[in-house]
Amino acid sequence: MFSAEKAPVVSANGSADNMVEHGKIEHAGSEPVLTEEEKILEKRIVRKIDYRLLPITAFIYLLCYLDRSNIGNAKILNSNTGDDILQTNNMTSHQYLVALMLFMVSYSVFEPPSNLMVKIASPRRWLGFLVLSFGAFCAGIGGTTNAAGVTALRFFLGAAEAGVFPGMIYYFSFWYKAEERAARIASFMCSATLSGAFGGCIAYGVGHMNGAGGLAAWRWLFIFEGIPSIILGILVFLFLPSYPDDVKWLSDDEKALERHRLGINGDAIVQKINWQDAKTVLLDGRMWLHYLIYGCAGCGVASLSLFQPTIVQGLGYADLKAQLYTVPPYAAAYVYALSASYISDKTRQRGLVAGVSFLIGFVSYMVLATLPGESFKVRYAMLCLATSGVFGGLPTLCAWVGDNVRTTTAGALATALNIAVAGPGQIIGVWIYRAQDKPIYRPGHAINAAFMCIATVLSFSLMFHYRRLNAKMAGTRELRWQV
Repeated sequence: MFSAEKAPVVSANGSADNMVEHGKIEHAGSEPVLTEEEKILEKRIVRKIDYRLLPITAFIYLLCYLDRSNIGNAKILNSNTGDDILQTNNMTSHQYLVALMLFMVSYSVFEPPSNLMVKIASPRRWLGFLVLSFGAFCAGIGGTTNAAGVTALRFFLGAAEAGVFPGMIYYFSFWYKAEERAARIASFMCSATLSGAFGGCIAYGVGHMNGAGGLAAWRWLFIFEGIPSIILGILVFLFLPSYPDDVKWLSDDEKALERHRLGINGDAIVQKINWQDAKTVLLDGRMWLHYLIYGCAGCGVASLSLFQPTIVQGLGYADLKAQLYTVPPYAAAYVYALSASYISDKTRQRGLVAGVSFLIGFVSYMVLATLPGESFKVRYAMLCLATSGVFGGLPTLCAWVGDNVRTTTAGALATALNIAVAGPGQIIGVWIYRAQDKPIYRPGHAINAAFMCIATVLSFSLMFHYRRLNAKMAGTRELRWQV
């Protein structure tokens, strides 16, 4: 029977401080060395975990992104007959933008405390509660009759969805090693790109239901996309496994090896919230560079998810046809993001992969902002590349910030802050595609290009910073930083 010493639990007396700041862990805390027999068993364990966790987390995030971005489809759905959400609810364009912005505000504010609740309440209970809640709020928007109702429910929708993305990233740290996470994060994160594709198809189909049951099609859209989330939330609450030690489908030998191979995360079930570690993360300037990169990407993420139908409509595609033409950019982004994340895990090059992805986004947005004339076909191709660049770097960024913390409390807070600090960028993304700039939207594309440029430079800079730190550790047994 396999037996392994548990990775040492970091105390609150300052040792965590030392590790987070300097990456120094003595030999007992270094990466576990496995025998050939244990490596074979490890592959079997990872396959079992993949089989049970990846489909459900991907489905959760697919529904999460559908429920947050469908308002972009509702904005133009049946607009030619006066039955879109703005005209039906007597909303002005400004009120619409305020509703989008308040989602981002609550999304940013509630992420850090929500991620700590994953640990306090257990992943199964908290994630199940969040999924059920955002499904209920989404369906509720279908029953609104004015701007105030839409705005209030969008705020609560943001609060509920705030903990889902960082919560699942944190959750994966209880199951996967650092070099396994980017591809797994991409497996559910790419559901965001799939939701963009599915969302366009669903909106196209639901658009033909306009007037059915006396309801505008956009109301059916929110109802149809909210109810599955409610059902899934109940299932997650009842059946999602929280920690490896909880499950029956791993043998005792497999559980022991799982604890051993995860190192500091192997004892996640018994480790408590450590406020000294939380303080360290908040004061670590290095981590704020991670957050700033993600914040720059946030502008592109928000603007694409909320205004992709509007941008496509500006390229000459009308009404229901515009819904269908939102599919190819997201499909291209799905393939690219999965490929980039796989390369990131295999080469263990986080900064390089993220930097190249954002460079693609920067060049694409620059072309969109500066290309003379309409040139709709070229612009559409650039939109596909921009979507790939923006979304392609996100899984690697999310894995990178988690790779370079040393305790479960630090992991919970850093993962949440990484996404929460993107809030200002996402709020900017809500406002940059103005009605007066259609059909080309040059200012919006230029602003996204600027943010992509900053993200590119910072990604490469942080990569070289970690390389210098690792070079200083040459000849020591200190745990290296992920570059």
